[in-house]
Amino acid sequence: MRGSVNYVGQTINYRARHSARKTLAISVHPDGDVEVVAPEGLKQQLIEQRLLRRAGWVLKQQRYFDQFRPRTPERRFIAGETHLYLGRQYRLKIEEGDRDRARLKGGFFWISVSGAPTSNRVRELMTEWYREHARAKLTERYMAASERYGRQLPRIPALSVAPMKQRWGSYSANGRITLNVDLIRAPVFCIDYVVLHELLHARYSKHGRAFFNLLDQMMPDWRERKVNLERVLA
Repeated sequence: MRGSVNYVGQTINYRARHSARKTLAISVHPDGDVEVVAPEGLKQQLIEQRLLRRAGWVLKQQRYFDQFRPRTPERRFIAGETHLYLGRQYRLKIEEGDRDRARLKGGFFWISVSGAPTSNRVRELMTEWYREHARAKLTERYMAASERYGRQLPRIPALSVAPMKQRWGSYSANGRITLNVDLIRAPVFCIDYVVLHELLHARYSKHGRAFFNLLDQMMPDWRERKVNLERVLA
C-alpha cells in the first residue's frame, strides 16, 4: 500500500505493509524512502495520522541521508560531456568554426567556436542557448496551462523566466510568476507540474489544505512528477 501526507507544505510519500506486530513502526531508508509497518487491520487513515505525528522526524532523517546522495557532477563544458534538454541527455561536441554558435542536431549539442575553443566560451554559448530556449518553451507551457486551468483562477499572473538558485518557481507578492531557466533541462511533464503549482498560488497564496486539494484535482499525479523532477535535476 502506498500513499502520501502533507506536512507544512512538504509531501512525504510512503509505502506501508501490515504484520503481526502490536505497534506501528516508521523507518526512513538511506534512499529517502519511508516505510511503515503497521499492526494487522490498522486502516490507512490511522496510519497517516500516526505518520503525521512523526513527520518532523521523517523530514529530518531524509535531509540527513540526502547529504550523502551522489549529485550530478559539476559540468566542465568539454567534448564528450552530456547535458540535459527536456529530460534527455545529449553529448557535447565542440568544433572550430567561422562563428560562435550552439545548436542541437542529430542527438548532439554542437558548439562551434571561432578560434581555439575554451571551456568558458563553450559555457557562455550553452548558457545563452539554454536561456533562449527556456524563454520560448516555458512560455509555451505556461500559456497552455493558463488556457486549460485559467477558469478556476481569479486571474492569470504575468510570467518571467530567470535563473534561480534554490527554487523551480515562485509567486511574488505583486502577482508575478517566475520560472527557473534550469527547468528547460527537465521533461515537459515535470515543467507542467511546476507551472500549475505556481499558477494555483494566484488563488491560494499558501500551501494549505485547499491548495493541495485543488492541485490533486487538477493534476492527480503531481507527486510523481515532483519526484521525477527532483531526481532528474539532482
